[in-house]
Amino acid sequence: MNTSTQKPAHFDKISIKGIDKSATRVALGTWAIGGWMWGGTDDDASIKTIHRAIDLGINIIDTAPAYGRGHAEEVVGKAIKGQRDNLIIATKVGLDWTLTPDQSMRRNSSASRIKKEIEDSLRRLGTDYIDLYQVHWPDPLVPIEETATILEALRKEGKIRSIGVSNYSVQQMDEFKKYAELAVSQSPYNLFEREIDKDILPYAKKNDLVVLGYGALCRGLLSGRMTADRAFTGDDLRKTDPKFQKPRFEHYLAAVEELKKLAKEHYNKSVLALAIRWMLEQGPTLALWGACKPEQIDGIDEVFGWQISDEDLKQIDAILAKNIPNPIGAEFMAPPPRDK
Repeated sequence: MNTSTQKPAHFDKISIKGIDKSATRVALGTWAIGGWMWGGTDDDASIKTIHRAIDLGINIIDTAPAYGRGHAEEVVGKAIKGQRDNLIIATKVGLDWTLTPDQSMRRNSSASRIKKEIEDSLRRLGTDYIDLYQVHWPDPLVPIEETATILEALRKEGKIRSIGVSNYSVQQMDEFKKYAELAVSQSPYNLFEREIDKDILPYAKKNDLVVLGYGALCRGLLSGRMTADRAFTGDDLRKTDPKFQKPRFEHYLAAVEELKKLAKEHYNKSVLALAIRWMLEQGPTLALWGACKPEQIDGIDEVFGWQISDEDLKQIDAILAKNIPNPIGAEFMAPPPRDK
């Protein structure tokens, strides 16, 4: 398997309730591998990306049926053959694309939908169990009790090892925990999208939950490779992300330039490494690093073995306040609920 000449990185690890191996604090995110909403994808490159991540030491892969309507799970399943038990496989449930003629996503966390989706995910991933099963979005038309109860039954049956929720509020998680053992909250989290600092992150610390922060590089903004003339085509979700529209795009890029200078001068690191390091220092967090090309994994070895000083944490906040007068979160990504 070792297709990379780069030595495995030293990863900090974190325990997730119900899973018998510690997770590396960077996970490979596979939304772009599904192709949908990212302008398409190349399966051969995607498989090489997964292999490269594993070779470098990443042991957790996060995917979902919604990523390419099952395609990302299929690609992950092909890539992990022969080493599945060495990995932590996280996937999701509760988005349905069969309800509309155009196959657009709708929330559906009913017990009947979950019973179907678990079997489809197991088949696509080529496994008989899922380490971490997460509800993708809360469904206002289905009682949380119904969703949590069926997931707890699947956990006791052995088809899943651990349960998570994604995009849930504190109040929704409190209700969910009445009926199932909750281990993970997956939420948008990065230097530019910090809404969970107010509620979800403190709640996770208090309730022994791990926070899987998705969008850790803010759709590439924090990679340090994006320029103002970058064009987004096809179904690329950044066409509808307010951060990538003028004049906000220039504001965020200006912040990145200052962060890049700080990272280089103070730590001899990339802005990408600074962004992930910042996130990991905020609490029981695990960063989802999205990639669909092997070279997009480069730099992961810069993340560990150092810390950001208190003075520089304040300087980072000052850079954001100076350059981004009108910050905006990740609300644009929320899929609509069903009509009925």
